[in-house]
Amino acid sequence: MNIECPLPTDTDELVRLGHGSGGELTQQLLRDYIYPHFDNPWITQAHDSATLPLGKERLVFTTDSFVITPLFFPGGDIGKLAVYGTLNDLAMSGAGPLYLSCSLILEEGLPMETLASVMASMGQAAAECGVQLVTGDTKVVERGKGDGLYINTSGIGVMCHNVAIEPGEIQPGDLILLSGDIGRHGMAVMAKREGLEFDSALLSDCAPLHGAVKELLDAGIDIHCLRDLTRGGLATALVELAESAGKSLFVEESEIPVCEPVQGACEMLGLDPLYVANEGRFIAFIPAQQAEQAMAVLQGNPVAKNSRVIGAVTGERRPQVILQNTLGSERLLDRLPGEQLPRIC
Repeated sequence: MNIECPLPTDTDELVRLGHGSGGELTQQLLRDYIYPHFDNPWITQAHDSATLPLGKERLVFTTDSFVITPLFFPGGDIGKLAVYGTLNDLAMSGAGPLYLSCSLILEEGLPMETLASVMASMGQAAAECGVQLVTGDTKVVERGKGDGLYINTSGIGVMCHNVAIEPGEIQPGDLILLSGDIGRHGMAVMAKREGLEFDSALLSDCAPLHGAVKELLDAGIDIHCLRDLTRGGLATALVELAESAGKSLFVEESEIPVCEPVQGACEMLGLDPLYVANEGRFIAFIPAQQAEQAMAVLQGNPVAKNSRVIGAVTGERRPQVILQNTLGSERLLDRLPGEQLPRIC
């Protein structure tokens, strides 16, 4: 077993695995090497997707890449993950998904049977979600240069409401809702990769989220912000939103559900489930007076039936996340400095 948290070990300016973690190194990469060259009001939204005006419509656009290993894991595969992951980014702006693109980077020697299985899975996931894959591209790299298969997808959706769902809308007094137990995806992938077995089945939470979001909007819930919990897990998502909104968040660890197999795997590997990736979970910032109604809506949806209220936005004007543990003591949450689990999405 080879579990690492790769950090820079010298002064050379090199790309590290940690730059893809969603943690502190990712923020440095964006801040120092990418954002300075693309200054516009959409990229600075710091959201999962960009909301773009087009006549009287508001289109939502996102893109994502998937380099997961192994390609097939308990509860999903890279094809299903690519469709759901892209649509989930659209859903976090409240958009109804319409179209997808797909670019494949194939390694010479990849079995055609593997490619066929992945494409069939993508097709089934797209049909399930009611979206069309309308364009794409294919490239092949030499044997040993591509690790089998990488997928890049882009998604287009349309905003079906007139509210802004973004970090800047987070308000003091908002309650933080979590749509289910955390850590399943990262631990399912790691267990498959390392050949670990548990008494209880451990499946990825890989699932589409736009249906649950639409139900909240249709019920008249005034959603202030949404964020799906992918790289870096729940903790990183909370920290990012606290910084983007300039708000202080208070979270109770006792209210954060972690299933027994995930908890056991994390204890065995020395990992914190708060930082383990998910692919079918999100957090929602909701006015306190609507939280009970929002919870009833979410708990009626299969992908969010185990929703919980896990915390609140405080009145303190400081971008921080305070976690109260089960013993009543408090600690500040921060981004991981490196990569806890590489290649999990």
